[in-house]
Amino acid sequence: MKTEMKKTLEQDQFMNPQHSQSNAALVDEKSKSTSFISQFSMPEAVQKQPKTASVKLSTTDVHVYYGQAEAIKGIDLNIYENEVIAFIGPSGCGKSTFLRTLNRMNDTIDSCRVTGKVMLDNQDIYDPSLDVVLLRAQVGMVFQKPNPFPKSIFDNVAYGPKLHGLARDKYDLEEIVENSLHKAGLWNEVKDRLNQPGTGLSGGQQQRLCIARTIAVSPEVILMDEPCSALDPIATAKIEELISELSTQYTIAIVTHSMQQAARVSDRTAYFHLGDLIEVNATEKVFTQPDHQLTEAYITGRFG
Repeated sequence: MKTEMKKTLEQDQFMNPQHSQSNAALVDEKSKSTSFISQFSMPEAVQKQPKTASVKLSTTDVHVYYGQAEAIKGIDLNIYENEVIAFIGPSGCGKSTFLRTLNRMNDTIDSCRVTGKVMLDNQDIYDPSLDVVLLRAQVGMVFQKPNPFPKSIFDNVAYGPKLHGLARDKYDLEEIVENSLHKAGLWNEVKDRLNQPGTGLSGGQQQRLCIARTIAVSPEVILMDEPCSALDPIATAKIEELISELSTQYTIAIVTHSMQQAARVSDRTAYFHLGDLIEVNATEKVFTQPDHQLTEAYITGRFG
């Protein structure tokens, strides 16, 4: 039987060599283009859909310079309300620099200069008359390394509301702290030790405390710069679950080196390369059928 099948196949190849070559090329091409899909493709149940067409943050022709060196080269990007957008790319490509332009954290670097427009709800955040402190309450930030204040857990979360006068009295402040810790998924773990130092928590708990501290001032946008890079897998899973929950109330932009993490938590993914925004698309499309060769090369591990 096997011998007959082999003869039939050989005859078929002999009769129609072009068809056979075409099929072989197609299979080869398919195997090349889909070799990286399986680890990123999402089950039907968790595939994310665009949540809204309302633009929350938009950038137009944004350039960032460190002295004479151009780090960001004219980026145009819309970030939509209540979406999670992930920024990926090799080290030094400008992901974090671009993220920091969205709440003017680059202002803290003397040699840094930003040109172009960054609009938050149609308000230019680089308008000289804008109060940067209020801006950073609207657009909060969680950093790569957990950085709780050397204060109690309660005072870490209460600091922002006190600074901005968001609490009318002690009871109001306690409610804000409790709600923020609940949203950060930390309340049940710390409710009996709110007066203990925040620095005494584990790394994952400290990062969630920093997220609670950000949430406490009622931001509209949360920026996260590699929030899980210093955490273990269990703490990372908790932060990722938290990001999905928070996206129903906040717009979230996250920088990550983990492509699996971007695939799990984000609605859209933007790929950066040497200061340029190469591609931004629905996350599933970026990881399965990228539009640009550079994106595919990065995802398949050819560089970066």
